Amino acid sequence: MPNGNTLVLYTFCSIGLLLALILFARLHAFLALMITSMALGLACGMRPVQLLKSIQNGFGEALGFIAVVVALGAMIGRFLEYSGGGRALADSILARFGPGRATWAVLLSSFLIGLPIFFEVGFIILVPLVYSLARESKKSLLYYGLPLAAALTVTHAMVPPHPAPAAAAQLLGADLGKTILFSIAVSIPMAIAGGIFYSQWIAKRLFIPVPERAGKAVESSQRPAPPVGLVVLLLLLPVILIFAATIVNANGLPGKDVFAFFGHPFTALTVTALAAMFFLGYRCGLNRADIARMANDSMMPIGALLAIMGGGGAFKQVIVDSGVGPYAGKMLADSNMSPLVLAYLVAAAMRVAQGSATVAIITAAGIVAPLVKGIPGYTPEMIVLALCCGGTILSHVNDAGFWLVNQSFEMTVPQTLRSWTAMKVVTSFVGLAIVLLAQVIFFH
Repeated sequence: MPNGNTLVLYTFCSIGLLLALILFARLHAFLALMITSMALGLACGMRPVQLLKSIQNGFGEALGFIAVVVALGAMIGRFLEYSGGGRALADSILARFGPGRATWAVLLSSFLIGLPIFFEVGFIILVPLVYSLARESKKSLLYYGLPLAAALTVTHAMVPPHPAPAAAAQLLGADLGKTILFSIAVSIPMAIAGGIFYSQWIAKRLFIPVPERAGKAVESSQRPAPPVGLVVLLLLLPVILIFAATIVNANGLPGKDVFAFFGHPFTALTVTALAAMFFLGYRCGLNRADIARMANDSMMPIGALLAIMGGGGAFKQVIVDSGVGPYAGKMLADSNMSPLVLAYLVAAAMRVAQGSATVAIITAAGIVAPLVKGIPGYTPEMIVLALCCGGTILSHVNDAGFWLVNQSFEMTVPQTLRSWTAMKVVTSFVGLAIVLLAQVIFFH
């Protein structure tokens, strides 16, 4: 078995191999994670049978919890999309806020819709609203477009049950209820910084007109949309159930077992998914066969995500079982570097290198988890937040989200870098600053 310093060197080399396989060999991230896990284990002197068992255990541990959470979240989002509830919520909030505070209305509606819905889906649902506001006000499209994009991308990268933060919480052993509450608290100022303050600043300096094709955007369905109050309740229901269980458990209140059952993410999301099927499916004209088909359809896009999550878990377990994790963790504990900064930098480097925030956060969690577990004074929830802040930074030309915004707003690449990419940097730095400040105030 190599010595500790050699193990660390092999780990850095394995990360380089992972990036090379993804960026240059163009392998799928899941396959690259599997190859890298095997290469690292063999280089560190693990017996082949032990290595394969380690990969199996890491894969199973990662998916045993996350697969349920992500699948149920995908179902909820699909029925919200079908019913038109997201657009109805946005229109209602806009009407209440008025034209003078339309940017805040776009931000709030996008934030709420972004809690259960993937970034790309939420963006497509709400971008016609942004076109309309920009056309009527004759302002730069960025004035309304960046609040939309900021809120959706922050929730996607920061708040479970989205795949990346949910997987990071699992790999780091964080409490999912606390992670959701903390991540929402951090995400709100992140979205405001990038989606309100930066968007207004850049909109005065960079005028982006409404694309001509925006007038041909698909009109919303003629089906009556569900009541806005119902939509809000369904969006917040799992958070309320999980939060209630956390409060009851922390204060030793009566009914602890009942709240623990209904406040567990599995139960909370199952209840919400069933409610969404009834109120946003059956009540909107779907029969039982249609509901089953839509639920099945919602599962299809998450297969690759689940495989990547499992691969991240396998890589993490090999780092632990090879002896790299305990040795590097001891080195980190003896150094002056904050685990929060380390988690942020690893995730940021992965994001800049390979583009996908989801892959960056999950992979970085697999790398960081064995290093930071057990370091006194740092909770796993705070490390998850720092890691997710790093994974959301600097979206550029290797990120699909960059091109979605670029094409939807018909901007040049330099214009997209000045607006979308810079906004992502602002939100990331603000998030890290809040996490570091919270660590000093509440945990020291």
